Amino acid sequence: MILSIAAVLFTFGLVIFLHELGHFLVCKLTGIKVEAFSFGFGPELFGRTRGDTRYSICAVPLGGYVKMAGDSMEETTANPDEYFSKPWYTRLTVVLAGPAMNYLLAFVVFTGVILIVGEPVPSAVIGGVSQGYPAEAAGLKTGDRILSVDGVPVANWPQMADLIHEKINVPILIEYQRGSVKSTAKMVTKKGPGGQGAIGVGSGIEISYKYVGPRKAAGMGAYQCWFWTKFTVTSLASNIRRGEKPEITGPIGIVNIVSKAAHSGMPDLFFLIALISVAVGFFNLLPIPLLDGGHAVLFIMEGVFRRRLTPKVMGWVNSVGIAAIVCIFLFGTYNDIKRLMGPKAAPERAAQTAPEKQP
Repeated sequence: MILSIAAVLFTFGLVIFLHELGHFLVCKLTGIKVEAFSFGFGPELFGRTRGDTRYSICAVPLGGYVKMAGDSMEETTANPDEYFSKPWYTRLTVVLAGPAMNYLLAFVVFTGVILIVGEPVPSAVIGGVSQGYPAEAAGLKTGDRILSVDGVPVANWPQMADLIHEKINVPILIEYQRGSVKSTAKMVTKKGPGGQGAIGVGSGIEISYKYVGPRKAAGMGAYQCWFWTKFTVTSLASNIRRGEKPEITGPIGIVNIVSKAAHSGMPDLFFLIALISVAVGFFNLLPIPLLDGGHAVLFIMEGVFRRRLTPKVMGWVNSVGIAAIVCIFLFGTYNDIKRLMGPKAAPERAAQTAPEKQP
């Protein structure tokens, strides 16, 4: 219980605080006065004023907030260091800095996990045998571990697949292990759907990990950020196109997932933190009023049309944003409750690897 609570506080605190830190840093760089910068919410436990800014640590460690001078059109006094006194492109940079910091956090964490744990590589264990293919005729079964192909030892699935793919309509010798017994099987490969050699086996669920250097780990970390963003966009687009309800997870579901990841191990927890950071960054980029993406749209329109929204119109826009965010929150919570009351699914580790080769 204590581990779960600590994991939830750490996850939300880190992701949200760094989001706000992005806004804070750009404010300082662009000369916008920051009146308050806090880690956490609620009553202040410790604080110190330096310059014009009150730095605080508050009782509820779930993120933080930045209070900029003149960040409301009704409050601005036209001082040059106020938020709404700055040009539209400066304010645009400020709002985009939060999501950018989330993606930076995700990239660093993804890269770190891959660098420490290694690249996931499917082991050479058969997960399925296709009917009508040589492997079935030769007697190979699910659970058999491939040891060598034509005398060449194999340590993982991609290595085995490469050896088989280069042999089309030729006899090969497969050495495999079933339980504690080692055996061999002769078969003639077929031409697979992709034009490569195939025997009709699919990979199992066993995963091994191999070390990768910093450069490749960074590339894989960047790919993870891109993949999960693309996956979210394509999933939402598919839901809209088909008229289906989007599978949105609310706070209850996220807390439950973080709790499970904390008990699975530190790599799983940090991988999940990176996923959540991508989700927070992407969500804040949506063109919904009150979110960073909504502000960005308004500022871009201001730059294009050379006109700023009036305080009255801005108030209506913010009201629409509040309604939209509340609806999303309630819908996500409804989905969470529905999942908890439904049949329990086996927990699966969230991981994305390169598409598996099926020889």
